[in-house]
Amino acid sequence: MKRIIAILMVLAMVFSLAACGGGTTAMTMGTGGTAGTYYGYGGILGNQIKSSAGITVNVVSTDGSKANILGIDAGNYQLGTVQSDVMAYGWEGLRSFEKEGKLDSFRVIGGLYAEAVQLVTMDPAIKSVADLKDKKVSIGAAGSGVYFNAIDILAAAGLSEKDIRPQYQSFADSADALKDGKIDAAFIVAGAPTPAIQELCTTADAYLVPIDGTTAEKLMKDSPYYTAYKIPAGTYDGQTAEVTTVTVKATLIVSASASEDDVYNITKAIFNNIDAITEAHAKGAELSIENATEGITVPFHAGAAKYFKEKGVTVETK
Repeated sequence: MKRIIAILMVLAMVFSLAACGGGTTAMTMGTGGTAGTYYGYGGILGNQIKSSAGITVNVVSTDGSKANILGIDAGNYQLGTVQSDVMAYGWEGLRSFEKEGKLDSFRVIGGLYAEAVQLVTMDPAIKSVADLKDKKVSIGAAGSGVYFNAIDILAAAGLSEKDIRPQYQSFADSADALKDGKIDAAFIVAGAPTPAIQELCTTADAYLVPIDGTTAEKLMKDSPYYTAYKIPAGTYDGQTAEVTTVTVKATLIVSASASEDDVYNITKAIFNNIDAITEAHAKGAELSIENATEGITVPFHAGAAKYFKEKGVTVETK
């Protein structure tokens, strides 16, 4: 009898806390490799969401955009950072999602920052994308966002996967392989500065190769989700001039089944605290209502849409 009474008291306490709003939502956020920007920035966002919205966010390292979309679809994650182009592939069932088909289990919270396509090398003979012919080049995991970015850019320069000696490596493995002389160049798609490139430029004579001119023009004409971008001088050790490249957009997505109130509070926690996030991570400086809502081809979550409407911006929902 005492045991039953004790159980009833515990249940009463739980229900009392829930009724008073004492219950805490917990979410898991899929990010990327520990050497990329997603992981570190995701940690900053998670801390801000917890402190401002009272929602606990468990940030985990993953294989990146596709893994995060599939993780949300499987119910393993509730939040994820993704490339805007990969997000579009998942929604439409194209390219890396041809096998899975269209997925509608996720929605957008907002765009975060520019993800620069960074072509890094230690070979002074490589000065353009065209110079990658017959070279050992890391182009990301097969079917990943980085992989398709690399394929798009090679094609714009008149090359194909068969014209290079492709290596399918993570950011950290690419940096190690460059340092050890095992590859000649690597495509890394992430917010600059990227930890893997920072470490490489600090310890070795590495530099960024421009993606510009007719290559960039053809790329942006064929694939409108790419835009021109300049990586400022001094972003990396030894970088004395700005480097022109192209970019896609890092975007925060959420499970379509998340409550409107929770997603509203998450969106508010991020975009009402841009200064605090920027103080913790340089990429926070790119947060804005405009950047969050422009150029997004996948529907927003109703909770995010509610927040942006309060700021005078109407976004598409489903």
